[in-house]
Amino acid sequence: MKLVDEAEITVTAGNGGNGCIGFRREKFIPLGGPDGGDGGAGGDVWLLADENLNTLVDFRHQTKFKAQRGENGMGRQMYGKAGEDTVITVPVGTVVHNVDTDEAIGDLTEHGQRLLVAKGGQGGLGNMHFKSSINRTPRKATPGGEGETRTLRLELKLLADVGLLGFPNAGKSTFIRAVSAATPKVADYPFTTLYPNLGVVSVEPGRSFVIADIPGLIEGAADGAGLGSLFLRHVQRTRLLLHLVDIAPMEYEGQGLMSPAEQVRAIEHELRKYDPDMLEKPRWLVLNKADLMFEDEAKEAAEAIVAELGWTGPWYLVSALGREGTWPIMLSVQAFFDRLREEELEARAQADA
Repeated sequence: MKLVDEAEITVTAGNGGNGCIGFRREKFIPLGGPDGGDGGAGGDVWLLADENLNTLVDFRHQTKFKAQRGENGMGRQMYGKAGEDTVITVPVGTVVHNVDTDEAIGDLTEHGQRLLVAKGGQGGLGNMHFKSSINRTPRKATPGGEGETRTLRLELKLLADVGLLGFPNAGKSTFIRAVSAATPKVADYPFTTLYPNLGVVSVEPGRSFVIADIPGLIEGAADGAGLGSLFLRHVQRTRLLLHLVDIAPMEYEGQGLMSPAEQVRAIEHELRKYDPDMLEKPRWLVLNKADLMFEDEAKEAAEAIVAELGWTGPWYLVSALGREGTWPIMLSVQAFFDRLREEELEARAQADA
């Protein structure tokens, strides 16, 4: 499910160091000439594509980046040290635009690809460059050039890592509000989301994933009923499914009263009709709305549902509205993706060996 994640940052390259005005002063050399060195070049700002990142969420916290200034030149024809570059890591697939000119600067499509986004200023010239036959003691040097400053818009077409499955009013929109900054519409009546809502879950800087609230499926979705067939295609692209179910029986228009177990089986039926391989995808059961019961009662009901389904995978009891039990799921999801990434790196290393 590709949607666009955006961030705006300001990058400033380092200024060049100033040239030096200096003269050689040594014993027994009364006619020592100009020996002022050049200033060092300012550092550049680069973007580096990193396949281990998959969102731009870290740029919500840091939006300004600056490279180091070059050192000034010194006497004895000593050049100033160049400023260090600043390298900003971004996900593979990031498109970079200049906000002021609205032009596309580049598209980072491969791991390790670099893009220069701000050039450092040149170092100034020392007075040793201005010596001539008619000017043996030049007192002239040039200042360092200014580094470029640009405001950039970063765009990333995201592929959702986690998809939320469930009937209308199962609490998917409330769940995504609880674990991310997404703000989908929620209400206390059974309506279905018309468009997928996307949220970025940031566990810590550099560790995040994308979660999508997929519109509620209805019976016949695999055959094109409602919006189901459109979004079942997107579910195929996610790497993990969270199956949200209301812990209590629910009345659905045209389908009557359905128990939680019946709701789960109905969704499984639609997945099987659309693509049997989808049932092989990792899927965790999330029993929602535990706040509507006493704690012991909710736990007993959840265990009964799990037993009735014969569920052998991970399952959780949560209250999305009260944000109770939601964050531990996100930590488990991040750990799941961390393991996948390690396995992919090991497989790649074995293939290269």
